[in-house]
Amino acid sequence: MSELGDVESLLRSALRPVEPAEGLSDRLERGLSEITGAAAEELADTELSAMRNPRNWGRPVAAAVVGGAATGALVLVRARQRQKKRQARGLRAVEKGVQGVSAGLRRRLGG
Repeated sequence: MSELGDVESLLRSALRPVEPAEGLSDRLERGLSEITGAAAEELADTELSAMRNPRNWGRPVAAAVVGGAATGALVLVRARQRQKKRQARGLRAVEKGVQGVSAGLRRRLGG
């Protein structure tokens, strides 16, 4: 029976949540912001007349997929930061994250 207790305590200590380094979330947010901005600029530079040819769809589709994934991750990172600061919880934190990302994109695209 004591072996079972030892295994349980070892598992509990091994599976304890670990907080990431303080600078990691900032670096992650900065990197995701750069990716989102680059994807938005790529899409803004795409000429609609060139889209008639399916061979020209690769870059805009890739930019939309990568930009969408980076934007979604950025929203979640910002929502998590707001939740940690106790400024918002749950859907309110996600909503504030979406607002922050959209404001940043508008600033970058000059709109």
